[in-house]
Amino acid sequence: MKNISIKNDAGLLALALRLVVGWTYFSAFWRRTALANKLDPEVAGYIGEKFNAFLPNALGIKPMIQYLVENPDVLWINMVIFTIIEGVVGLCIMLGLFTRLMSIGVFMLAMGILLGSGWIGTTCLDEWQIGVLGIATGFVLFLTGSGKYSIDNYLMKNNFAITKKKGFAWLGSGILPIKESVFPKIVLIGSLFILGITLMTNQVFHGGLWGTLHNKSVKPKLEISAGEITNNQLSFDVFRTEGVDVYGSWVIRIALLDKQNNTVLEYSQEDLAALKKESISNYYVAKIKPGKHSLIVPLGAKAKLHLENQKLENLPSGTYQLRITDISGVYWEYEVIK
Repeated sequence: MKNISIKNDAGLLALALRLVVGWTYFSAFWRRTALANKLDPEVAGYIGEKFNAFLPNALGIKPMIQYLVENPDVLWINMVIFTIIEGVVGLCIMLGLFTRLMSIGVFMLAMGILLGSGWIGTTCLDEWQIGVLGIATGFVLFLTGSGKYSIDNYLMKNNFAITKKKGFAWLGSGILPIKESVFPKIVLIGSLFILGITLMTNQVFHGGLWGTLHNKSVKPKLEISAGEITNNQLSFDVFRTEGVDVYGSWVIRIALLDKQNNTVLEYSQEDLAALKKESISNYYVAKIKPGKHSLIVPLGAKAKLHLENQKLENLPSGTYQLRITDISGVYWEYEVIK
């Protein structure tokens, strides 16, 4: 009976992985183009706004994300390219075409998901799990290639010229040109490296190894900065850095208090819902805007608010407390000096 190389046979054993991970990436392309137009910046659900939600706690790639969300035209181009790459990688992985090259695409796409949004997930650390499992799957598919049910196998079986080139084993499928004595070491080192990424990101994003467990997706958090009172205007920056990514924080009250905790200026729920758009200068693609019953602050949104009121004109010099209250009752404070 003829011996079959384990490395060659493994491609067939990984068929389920190939089909499932391939669909997860191709389905992203399918959802954004065929099922709904999520590449239109003017339509609700624009993928660029979701990308903006990654910004507050991204690991290592925050400057790149910030640059993109500050430049909507560049962001749109990148979202289109990213979507096309997901579609090509996903489809080719399912078909088993240039499997090893596409597995590198799976690895890199999953790494981007992990570093950008691994901190997001209200219940099961959703994005972190998707990222680390995608990285592991990409590595496994690179080692195995694709087996019997693949275009790579069809090309090799019919002796297409491309399969005779030295690089095909590295880009397509078949037996990797690695010594038998070295191969197990590569598997071990690569697996331990991916385990290290898994443990490191689990700790950084969620405190999953030691210390206090935390989930930054459970409740909203606003950061207030650059506050000042000039003449009859109160201005400050507000940045939503935590909370559920699928809906905003609903701000129902903005108040300015003196040292005796007396309210010297107040914007109620109705005032904020009627706030003029000119009073809000957004920095990113995700917009802070008036809603029907409150001021809506999406995850990752940052804006400078300009609140003009005659009460500020004759306000005595001193230190005041700016307080922003969410509909949940949580509030955030910031010290403003006039």
